[in-house]
Amino acid sequence: MTNGSDRPETDLPRGIGAPATRALVAAGYTGLAQLADVPAAELAALHGVGPKALRVLGEALAEQGLSLG
Repeated sequence: MTNGSDRPETDLPRGIGAPATRALVAAGYTGLAQLADVPAAELAALHGVGPKALRVLGEALAEQGLSLG
């Protein structure tokens, strides 16, 4: 499902970029909370998820009292 653009419906931060969003959704992660305790190395292995996306995801999780694994 999309919201009228090429961005899937998720609550992932927009700042991670479209390639990272598509990679995460394809891997089954559609919500930010699903990423809590997932190892950063596992996410970095996804094509499209780079250092900037990991930083933005980590910051967004920290705002909710969560973190990457």
